[in-house]
Amino acid sequence: MKKIAIIVGSLRKGSFNRMIANELIKLAPNDLKLEIVEINNLPLYNQDFDDNSPKEYTEFREKIKSADGFIFASPEHNRSYPAAIKNALDVASRPWGQNVWSGKPGAIITASPGTLGGFGANHHLRQVCAFLNIYMMQQPEAYVNVANIFDENGNITNEGSKKFLQAYIDAFDLWVKKF
Repeated sequence: MKKIAIIVGSLRKGSFNRMIANELIKLAPNDLKLEIVEINNLPLYNQDFDDNSPKEYTEFREKIKSADGFIFASPEHNRSYPAAIKNALDVASRPWGQNVWSGKPGAIITASPGTLGGFGANHHLRQVCAFLNIYMMQQPEAYVNVANIFDENGNITNEGSKKFLQAYIDAFDLWVKKF
């Protein structure tokens, strides 16, 4: 069984991206174990901490190091991805030469109530992940318009969206198997 860390970029209580992540956990094939790894408690990355890291850095790095792959679920902030994800990427890729993201498969799914579904965030994040040597799944690209697809309990009620998410997680399963 492959252990997959999901990084949710939205820190908002009613996050659409957390709802998407929870749906992916439900839809995941039996050979993937998806778990949300929290990033909301990470202090901002500071190189001064490289020699004496806060416990939050150490714990997060260990979780990322133990994962077999990653899914980033992100909103779009000003045509890019949120600062919380950038901070998480920086924390787990430092100190220099100790990048724990490296050499593992990854994928991105972005969600927004807008028609572009987080397209800008998706592509900016992809650039950074490529630099960090995360082998990013190319297809299917996933930009989810979340307007009116959830019920009041955060469950997806739109069958087309559910089918798309199933196809996405199945494709990711095949991607992970290549590694």
